[in-house]
Amino acid sequence: MSSLTDAKYLGGIGSILMLLALAPQVGFILYIVGLILVVIAIKRISDVVGDQSIFNNMLLAVILTVVGGAAGVAVGFALGFQSILQILNISSLVDGLPGRLTNQQVLNLFLDLLVAILVALIIIWIFGIASGIFLRRSYSSISRKLGAGLFSTTGLLYLIGAATTIILVGFVILLVSIILQIVAFFTLPEQPPQAQTESQTV
Repeated sequence: MSSLTDAKYLGGIGSILMLLALAPQVGFILYIVGLILVVIAIKRISDVVGDQSIFNNMLLAVILTVVGGAAGVAVGFALGFQSILQILNISSLVDGLPGRLTNQQVLNLFLDLLVAILVALIIIWIFGIASGIFLRRSYSSISRKLGAGLFSTTGLLYLIGAATTIILVGFVILLVSIILQIVAFFTLPEQPPQAQTESQTV
């Protein structure tokens, strides 16, 4: 039976790169590379234990995150862009420069942009929760199949973190979940429990 060694190290290294998302300039790239490595590791685990739903749920989690982020940015930009156009329409040109806006106009601009940002964040938040649900399913399956309880805890923390990002504390919980994910991958067994039992019997 195939071993889990490559999944162990791919997932562990990938999780470390995801943790480095806070690094300036290259953080986003490191996060993407790390996420890809984690997905590959989950695919490997799925193949070894013979449960395709593990990979399918992880893939859905990633897709929902990407789609949610793109949808949030697109909707927020559209709403914000329209508010800017409204300000340009009500602004008179004096010597080629926008005229002075009244206090009410400035307030309306601020409110419009605030609404655009809030709508974008709510969309991303909703998709994030949905992503967390599927990720938890994937990690719970890994926990049951391999007896790796840390994966179940990681999935739960990720879901809680995604749900509570709206009150900011969720970002701290998500950070903790990634740290726990690192430990979960590096403590994976080399062989599935069934294979370990068979080798000991022989």
